[in-house]
Amino acid sequence: MARRFRSTYHQKVDGKGRVSVPASFRRVIEEGDPEWSAGQRPNFIIVFGLKFQKRLDCFTMTAMEAIDASIDAMPPGTPARKKLERVYHAHSIEAQIDEDGRIILPQHLRDKLQLVPDEKARFVGSNDHFQVWKNATYEDIYGADDEDEDEDLAPDFDMRALFSTASNPPEGL
Repeated sequence: MARRFRSTYHQKVDGKGRVSVPASFRRVIEEGDPEWSAGQRPNFIIVFGLKFQKRLDCFTMTAMEAIDASIDAMPPGTPARKKLERVYHAHSIEAQIDEDGRIILPQHLRDKLQLVPDEKARFVGSNDHFQVWKNATYEDIYGADDEDEDEDLAPDFDMRALFSTASNPPEGL
């Protein structure tokens, strides 16, 4: 099973659009790039999506191949396939991590997120991909890190109980 993107990080974006990718995310990106080997720069895909989306979704090359295979399996010309092709093909770019562990976010992506020089971006692990947000936008939608979204849950609530509603709960639950 492939490694997953986990945790949340706050990374400063400099005036040239350079930002360090968290080390644990770099390991997942390396593992998900079939052409990568030690000493080379790993590649991944940044999906900037539609206008209303205020985040970037970043996928390993392997994860993007799975998305591409799912799109390829759809009947050509259908509205759903056209929309998915627009988002995952036309509204995406290939990116590469440099020798210092950084990527360059092009100006149009910084503009989309409304990031200004020396501002911190929020990198959010999301299982098979990670997201990049302007911190204020993320907090407007989800709240600050220290806010509890589910205040109605008991202090000793076991989150694994939520798996009972899933179609494929983990073994042992």
